[in-house]
This record gives sequence, structure tokens and C-alpha cells, in this order.
Amino acid sequence: MLRLVVGLGIPALLAIRLGAGGVVEALGAITWPTVVAALALGALTTVAGAARWCVVARGVGLTLSLRDATADAYRATLLNSLLPAGVLGDVHRAVRHHRPGDGRGARAVVIERVAGQVVVVAVGVAVLVASPALLHSLVGPGLGVVAGVLAVVVAGAGVWIATARRAARVRVALLAALGDVREGLGRVRTAPLVLLCSLVALAGLLALFVLAARVAGVTAPLGQLLPLVTVALLAMSVPLTVGGWGPREAAAAVAFAAVGLDPGQGLATSVVYGVLALISCLPGAVVLLADALGRPNAHRWGRFAALPWRTCSPSSATVRVRPTPAG
Repeated sequence: MLRLVVGLGIPALLAIRLGAGGVVEALGAITWPTVVAALALGALTTVAGAARWCVVARGVGLTLSLRDATADAYRATLLNSLLPAGVLGDVHRAVRHHRPGDGRGARAVVIERVAGQVVVVAVGVAVLVASPALLHSLVGPGLGVVAGVLAVVVAGAGVWIATARRAARVRVALLAALGDVREGLGRVRTAPLVLLCSLVALAGLLALFVLAARVAGVTAPLGQLLPLVTVALLAMSVPLTVGGWGPREAAAAVAFAAVGLDPGQGLATSVVYGVLALISCLPGAVVLLADALGRPNAHRWGRFAALPWRTCSPSSATVRVRPTPAG
């Protein structure tokens, strides 16, 4: 409920406060060439993320083709954009690649996702540190308090995990995850490739944001515009969004105002970006449709797959038949 309130309430309040006319005009300026450009940039970002996933998966000892990874990444991106939590597509991806007794498939998805977010956050923080006025406008004097609270929470969680008897399973899972992180990210054969794929994916997202700004009528030079869209992209990492909506619009409006631009243009840019981002992951709908058409009888026969025994009733008595090795 909090995500829904924040994700939908903030854009609505900003539209009331700043006016919705600029947003409507910006949405009306989306043309077919813009749609094609959004699809191309979406393909660049998705393939880069899929390649990063392949590198991590192979680093932990799994085999994953770029074709399958791209299809799964498109599906996950579309579900992330449509479902409230913003990560359910990646949860679905992790579940699909999990195998009983072997958590490397699910952990590879988590590691890949976190690696991409770390690069986005690192670039966003670097931009904020390089722009003190922008940093002050976005976070204000309460930054130290927020950082202190987060440090206390992280320290408390670390002490509990390290000492509590009830955290034994958590410690085991963390040790396994750290081993996969070391193999998937910390080796010479994987770390540069993961970083390169993450930077390419980030470049695709920033290019899509710049495209949205130009569609919204923003004429600021690229050097002034890139820090603003980077901050708006960083705001999407806040875990209180609906498909990225909410904090992104607020951050864009405040960032534009901080450098003397119209905050209404910041809001319009963010809204257009949200629409273009949704368009860019529409190939994921084709993947979902192919899944549905490729498994027409899954709902009817899938329940027998995991059973070691079959039950048949040729008469009033029930006979349990064990399958032979030949099937």
C-alpha cells in the first residue's frame, strides 16, 4: 500500500502543483521515430544486462546462453514495469532458474541484479558529490541523520547475523552467496566484463532519459542535462516505487529547479521516460505470449511431474504403481 501511495501519489501531487499541461504536451510529442529509438535503446540495455547475467552465471559454474538470458531479461523487465514491487520480474527469473538443492541459479540472478544497481548508485553518488548544490536541494541537511540511522541498522543486523543462534541458516546462506559473489564478480575473468556490461546498460538508460528530455522540449546542453537525469535514475533505486514511478518524478522536478530550469519540464521528462521505458520492454510481452502458447497443457499435466508414484483406480481398489526405469 505504501508503494502504491508513493508511486502514484507523488506524480499526481506534482501534476496538481506544477500543472499537467506540460506533461500532456510532452506525451503528445512522442512520435513513431521516438518509439523506434526507445525500442533500440531498450534492446541495448536488455542485451547488456543479459550478457552481464551470462558472465555471472558462467562464473559460478552454470551454463546460460545469451539468447535465453535476453528473453528472460525482457520478460523480467516488463513484469518489473507493470507490477507494484518493481522486482517481481527478477523474482520470477530467479525462481525459473532455481534447482532443488542447488541455489546457484537463483543467486546468479540476485548477484547480477545487485551488480547493476551498485553501478547505478555509484555513478549517481559521484554526480551528487560533484554537485553540492544539487545534493543539498535533493536531500537537505537531514542527510547525516539518514546516514547515521542506516549505519546503525546495518551494524545491528550484522551483529545479529554473526552472533544469534537463530541466524545460523542465514550465516550458511550468506557464506554460500559470498562464495558465488567471489566467483561471479571477483575474478579477473568476470569483473571487467560485468563492469563493462553494467556501464553499457547504464548508458542505454541515460540515453533514453535524454531522449525523453528532448521530447519534453528541454533544450539544456547535454553537459547540464546528464547530471539531472542521472539523479532521476538514481531515485528509481528507492524501494518505494511502482515500476519506477514516484521518487523519480520528485527527484527530476527538484533537480531541474536546483539548476534554474523549469521543474515542470523535469516532471514532464520523467513521465515521458516512464512511457518510453515501458515501450522499450514491450518485446517482453512477446516472450510471455510464447510461454503461454508453448505450454498449452501445463495446467493439466504439470502436477504429475514431481510425483514419484502414480495413482490409478481400475476398480474400487486403489493400486499404487511404481514406474519402471524404462518409464
